[in-house]
Amino acid sequence: MKQKKYYIKDIRQGQHFEDMFIVIQSRLEYAKNGPYWQLTLQDKTGSIQARIWSPLSQSFEKIKPGQIVEIRAVAQSFRDQLQLNIESLEFVSTSDINMTFFLPVSEIPPEDLYRKLMDFLRARVAFPPWTRLYKSILGQEEIRTALISSPGGKSIHHAYIGGLLEHTLSVCRLCDSIGELYPVLDKDILLVAAALHDLGKSKELTCGISRDYSDQGKLFGHIFLGLEMIEPFLRRAKNLSPEIIMHLKHIILSHHGELEFGSPKRPKTHEAFVLHYADNLDAKLNALDQALKNPPEDYEGEDYWSEYHRPMNRYLYKPVKTPRPETQKIRPAKKEKSCLLPLKA
Repeated sequence: MKQKKYYIKDIRQGQHFEDMFIVIQSRLEYAKNGPYWQLTLQDKTGSIQARIWSPLSQSFEKIKPGQIVEIRAVAQSFRDQLQLNIESLEFVSTSDINMTFFLPVSEIPPEDLYRKLMDFLRARVAFPPWTRLYKSILGQEEIRTALISSPGGKSIHHAYIGGLLEHTLSVCRLCDSIGELYPVLDKDILLVAAALHDLGKSKELTCGISRDYSDQGKLFGHIFLGLEMIEPFLRRAKNLSPEIIMHLKHIILSHHGELEFGSPKRPKTHEAFVLHYADNLDAKLNALDQALKNPPEDYEGEDYWSEYHRPMNRYLYKPVKTPRPETQKIRPAKKEKSCLLPLKA
């Protein structure tokens, strides 16, 4: 069985190498000197753009997404982005390789993330009708299986198997913490909405080798698909008033915050605002993690800049962290002086 030596996260500018990757996007383009292939290659550590220039490009009638390719290439910087210039390419049979080389997955196994999510909700959602609702939805075998294998995004954040569960659990935790600070919030409905808000992504995005938008995803989007998925469960729900169900739908429907960001409605309740900002915060921080996880080649010390991050339209910076001693002295609380004067009757 073929082994893999070089991973995308370790590739540096100017490096020559030969190894296997999976094609997740391919397009034949045309330049002044002839046709060229524009590819997106992937392994379990990430993805990278690649080019096959003429005349080599004319050797390939088709390069399909999902194919494993063994390439010889050199890494070069183009418009502040690292890309590969391919010098040779051969197709590899999937029977000859271990597919775990090519599919990125969450650090915590997706099955464990699912159990953590269910345990979290079990410990914090108090109203029995809400408990019955989230258990019936998330426990349905088809939905559970889809959640475990789904990414949380196509490329910007949580774009790996288990990413959807990782994002969902983080948003639930954020909402729970915010709920402790603001007693006005209805934490039960907020946590149930947080657990269900991105359910439609399991249908919007394809799983497995390539993360792309399904036909449903392109036509409807995950917010509509998610509401459509939970609607049969809401119709069967007992002891949930129409007004409460309406509020749950609004929280989910408005979680993208603004119309220009794909939200059919803008948030209009406390809980809807909280879910929107918790969702946005977790997505942004994960995108930062992904952008800054690979230090530059000349990296020395703790701080460094990322390559230009197009989704955020800026370079991103990893700063030096405040030193933290291994053992930190905890100051004992001051004892209050007791009053020796007699109290008035």
